[in-house]
Amino acid sequence: MMDIMQTVSNIGIIPVIAIEDAAKAVPLARALTAGGLPAAEVTFRTAAGEEAIRQIARNCPEVLVGAGTVLNLEQCDRALAAGAKFIVSPGYNEALVNHCIEKNVPVFPGCVNASDMTRAVNAGLKVIKFFPAEQSGGVAFLKALAPVLPLSFMPTGGVNTKNLMDYLSFDRITACGGTWMVKKDLIEGERWDEITAICKDAVKTMLGFELRHVGVNCASEAEAEKTARAFAAVFGMECKPGNSSVFAGTAVECMKEPFLGEHGHIAIGVNSVDRAVYHLGLQGVEFDESTRKTNAEGKTSAIYLKETFGGFAVHLVQK
Repeated sequence: MMDIMQTVSNIGIIPVIAIEDAAKAVPLARALTAGGLPAAEVTFRTAAGEEAIRQIARNCPEVLVGAGTVLNLEQCDRALAAGAKFIVSPGYNEALVNHCIEKNVPVFPGCVNASDMTRAVNAGLKVIKFFPAEQSGGVAFLKALAPVLPLSFMPTGGVNTKNLMDYLSFDRITACGGTWMVKKDLIEGERWDEITAICKDAVKTMLGFELRHVGVNCASEAEAEKTARAFAAVFGMECKPGNSSVFAGTAVECMKEPFLGEHGHIAIGVNSVDRAVYHLGLQGVEFDESTRKTNAEGKTSAIYLKETFGGFAVHLVQK
């Protein structure tokens, strides 16, 4: 169960799908995967939902497929038999929650008030669906309740690329559910390339890659200080000595002794290092686990890629 929870968190965005034709489920799942989102919450809003889950589970094993809009135990059992790996309900159904817990299946019941969230806590749940998110107060509502409730949240409803980071920048958000990349007209028109492009844009926004600084390998502490001070003097920057390096402003780091990379290193800032590692891993990027640094919560704060670029090592750093 925890593996599925972690995968949901790593993916970060879970497409919520209402599909009318199960024959379109597999090409849709492949379009989502090509866009960097190998996940699907297929809702029971349509008669094709159950078969769509079955087709995705059978033909796209790389996709984390779950069932949404599950209202009762009968639908839950049908979804699980079809291959669903998690269950999502629009409201808090105690019988459904208990049923999933007994089966060791992740369940995300919809909760929009403190009473239902308290029931979720008492049932032993760690993550709940916040639906409809925007109409129920958005991230401000969650931030107001979070201090008194040991829960994380999966907001769904009104989430899109523009407000995505309003949610994901709050550390109690496990992932966001969304429909903007799987609109009905896109699916019915089999516009798979457009769906892939929308997914890529969402992933790009979520990860938020940006250049943070360039590290220059120097032969000694004296050379590092000389280089940093010279650079700082030319460009009017402050020189900041540290334990292993000297910074000129915030963009240039002069290492006191040669470190990774023939010439130095490049730091790329990201919104979530763990999510970036997951998504880059989908592209075949490998990481040097010996360089992984974590914070007090166990989340990765920095890690180097195995590959170098033009003689420079590259590492991801938490913004």
